[in-house]
Amino acid sequence: MSGHRIVPFLTFAGTAEEAMHFYVSIFPNSSVTSLTKVDEDEHGEGGRVVNEQFVLNGQDFMAMDMEEDFLPDMTWAVSLYVDCEDEASFDNYFDSLSVDGVVMMGPEAVGELRAVAWVTDQFGVTWQLVWK
Repeated sequence: MSGHRIVPFLTFAGTAEEAMHFYVSIFPNSSVTSLTKVDEDEHGEGGRVVNEQFVLNGQDFMAMDMEEDFLPDMTWAVSLYVDCEDEASFDNYFDSLSVDGVVMMGPEAVGELRAVAWVTDQFGVTWQLVWK
């Protein structure tokens, strides 16, 4: 089974490139790997992202824009879990991801965990932040 990877794939309504650059700016060891857009002459809105690949702290991601008529709803039933190494990184991720987003929980201590927060960011992606 080696060689098989699981890569989160995010779908946006015209904000895929903006979201990717936002995430890459927040997380260390992150970069844009590739970006392909629809040309003005092609079917669809010119400039819309067909495929983008990026890395967030060593984890591969993919994303695209989709026409709103076909766009599925994002839901917090699926979230991105971030295991924070210290209070400074937890605070940075929380402060950055909560701007123009929705704080669903926390930050607060839960059991033996020093801080936990659930945040749906400005692009509709839900994050679980945990500092042990």
